[in-house]
Amino acid sequence: MTQVTALFFDIGGVLLTNGWDRDSRMAAAKEFHLNWNDFEDRHELVLHAFETGKLGLEEYLDRVIFYCPRDFTREQFKAFIYSQAQAMPESLALMPRLVKAGRYLISALNNESRDLNEYRIDKFHLREYFDVFLSSCYLGVRKPDAAIYRLALSITQRRGEESVFVDDRALNLECARELGMRTIQFKNAAQLEAELKELGVEIAPA
Repeated sequence: MTQVTALFFDIGGVLLTNGWDRDSRMAAAKEFHLNWNDFEDRHELVLHAFETGKLGLEEYLDRVIFYCPRDFTREQFKAFIYSQAQAMPESLALMPRLVKAGRYLISALNNESRDLNEYRIDKFHLREYFDVFLSSCYLGVRKPDAAIYRLALSITQRRGEESVFVDDRALNLECARELGMRTIQFKNAAQLEAELKELGVEIAPA
């Protein structure tokens, strides 16, 4: 078996809660008394531009929320968006152990809008764990498009067979496997640690 030299991690749903997913939007619709169908239609229309860095948070809010008068402020709504980001402590605790092993290039490979991505990187000190952030907002392409995995391998100069990609969504793993990457569908921290070790990944003791 080819030795693993690079680890690629999704962030939302693996190390942190999802940034601005359907559940978060439904909670926002309830909190701010938004018409769900209008909200979701507008969100879906701009989602690709939002997550590929072509649309910033302020313009997203203009298009999706503040296209008509509201009885709440932009700052209140942004605070709600940011509040949805929470750590997943057990899986996040694996990261310093992987760093301590000192054997792997560790990269984020995630779909996220630029403002929220950078907020989460800062808040949860993700620079301590990742060598590079190959996020959709920087690369201009989103999972599960095969192009994002090709870019990830090209930028890091790794072959698929020496790489492991961790994501919670099965669809996001399919194209990665087609490029030869070994994949793990995240369920929980214990399962993730066990499957990494099965692939020969060294993890320092807790």
